[in-house]
Amino acid sequence: MNVLIIGSGAREHAMAWASAQSERVDAVFVAPGNGGTALMGGKVRNVPLKATDLEALLAFVSDNGIELTVVGPEQPLELGIVDLFRRACKKIVGPTQSAARLESSKVFAKEFMSRHRIPSAGYHVFQDSSSAFDYIASLPSDSYPQVIKASGLCAGKGVIIASCRQEATECISAMFEDRIFGDAANEVVIEDFLQGEEASVFALTDGKEYRLFLTAQDHKRIGDGDTGKNTGGMGAYAPAPLVTPEVMQKVEELVIRPTLAGMAAEGYPYTGFLYVGLMIDHGEPSVVEYNARLGDPETQVVLPLLKSDFVAALQASVDGTLDQVAFEMHRKSAATVVIASGGYPDHYETSKMITIADDVASMDECMVFHAGTSYEGGKLLTAGGRVFSVTALGESLRESIASAYRAVEKISFEGSYNRTDIGAKAL
Repeated sequence: MNVLIIGSGAREHAMAWASAQSERVDAVFVAPGNGGTALMGGKVRNVPLKATDLEALLAFVSDNGIELTVVGPEQPLELGIVDLFRRACKKIVGPTQSAARLESSKVFAKEFMSRHRIPSAGYHVFQDSSSAFDYIASLPSDSYPQVIKASGLCAGKGVIIASCRQEATECISAMFEDRIFGDAANEVVIEDFLQGEEASVFALTDGKEYRLFLTAQDHKRIGDGDTGKNTGGMGAYAPAPLVTPEVMQKVEELVIRPTLAGMAAEGYPYTGFLYVGLMIDHGEPSVVEYNARLGDPETQVVLPLLKSDFVAALQASVDGTLDQVAFEMHRKSAATVVIASGGYPDHYETSKMITIADDVASMDECMVFHAGTSYEGGKLLTAGGRVFSVTALGESLRESIASAYRAVEKISFEGSYNRTDIGAKAL
């Protein structure tokens, strides 16, 4: 069968890698892909189509015998690609436009959780700066920090933690008046700050049944020790020791099952990947956010730990037979370290020549997933803020972290940057 992966990041490179290992797959197309998918060869090839050009993607699927399409990023989901493909009787993994509002509208998600008594932070919603300023002014000084979120999609950067009234006021002004997030901040959510430690849970669902990947923990901040600005993610590891079997049982009972049941009851059956960002405090989980797709860089650690056939599970999720396929994990650990362009997440330069040592390809259980790269004229160049996601497996988390950093040392380009403490909190 032929498979289409939509997207251009390291997440999609990992999806293409996992799909190509399936014996039932003849060809994997990646639209638009990146330098890493361009160099994979074998079953994998890039297609020069934008992830948001829905009509062109549908035409490609129709013209090339694509039997399964997998959506990586959130933007096509918000635009309704699943609805479009289903009307054309094409199999696609992902939630409908209405169901994807769990990610594309934080206001929808918060109100949904409130209706279904899913644990999350207390919140208020604002459509203008004046009412938001009044609310901030009414809060006592000991109520900080407060979490301020643009309701719409902001590529993982629309959340600001304000430590005092002045910071909160400046943040609200930046969102509503300076429009730093554009229309994504037409509505703003102000939440109570949740104490605890974050973890990521990923499920694949056909709308009724679901299967769980191993848990993971992301590192959002740009600097060591979780300092500096939020990013799309600077590294991750799996499984997350924080999510014990007892905690996972609570997550399923209090979050995943009520979410799927609630979406179905409201007329938006949820299918595809469901990401639940959690805060765990003394063993009690609360939802920080939903994503309507796999996370990045967490995908780069959870997919290599999937022992079963990735594509078989995806097919079953579309066909409504997820309870009939294997979904087994390797009993190992994985860590991934993101190598970024200097200056990220602010201004950075691209088109820097990349050098990867020859022996990286032979490193045992190590995978270099490309994020922001291009392959032009026989040269591999930087093409984004996050450039690589360097993943390694190991019998222990300590071993996988050490292996990932050994590989990181063998990849270089001008101005490259990476955190040096990925996974340290778990150790």
